[in-house]
Amino acid sequence: MTTSENIKFIQCQLPAKVKLVAVSKTKSNDQILEAYQAGQRLFGENKVQELTAKWQALPKEIEWHYIGHLQTNKVKYIAPFVALIHSVDSYKLLSAINKEAEKCNRIIPVLLEFHIAEEESKFGLSMDEAEKMLSMPGIGSLKNVSISGVMGMATFTADQNMVKSEFERLYQIFQILKMGFFQNNDRFCEISMGMSDDYPIAVEAGSTIVRIGSKIFGSR
Repeated sequence: MTTSENIKFIQCQLPAKVKLVAVSKTKSNDQILEAYQAGQRLFGENKVQELTAKWQALPKEIEWHYIGHLQTNKVKYIAPFVALIHSVDSYKLLSAINKEAEKCNRIIPVLLEFHIAEEESKFGLSMDEAEKMLSMPGIGSLKNVSISGVMGMATFTADQNMVKSEFERLYQIFQILKMGFFQNNDRFCEISMGMSDDYPIAVEAGSTIVRIGSKIFGSR
């Protein structure tokens, strides 16, 4: 199937409330344009240099999501245009995003990344770390970031029950934070979980954003 056929096929499977981010890392501008011409507007990148180059070259209607591990010294390059940062895993990073967003006169939406997988190599907060961060005295002064929800990656495994339980855990984390810190904040509403191999399980568990690469563009 073509890229546009893949997009239409996935969109048909997704409930209306679930957003599709096409993971375009390592893909050419022509491949991204094919997806764009099929109606896709949300794209995800995990390298700052590649993202800024694509933003400069491609249509400005594209909503760019940053989905990789982000270093504080790289925030300034994407702050002028990034639509959502999925991968905030420290107060230091949150503060850096706020600082650069203020310079651009923007409020940047972000997601808190949680470590829900068995693999040690994955980044992310624990529940304890997140609660400490959200209780810090300075958090209320970060006016140029909008904490909009949570993100997590499941263990890379064929065990669907394990994947399901990890996604359910992230959904529980979202509910606990919503009640504890964001009860009156309608903007805290996103759960970014699910990729090419496991997005149907993620959607069932309550995902509102899926990040799909190979099922759209084919394997690398």
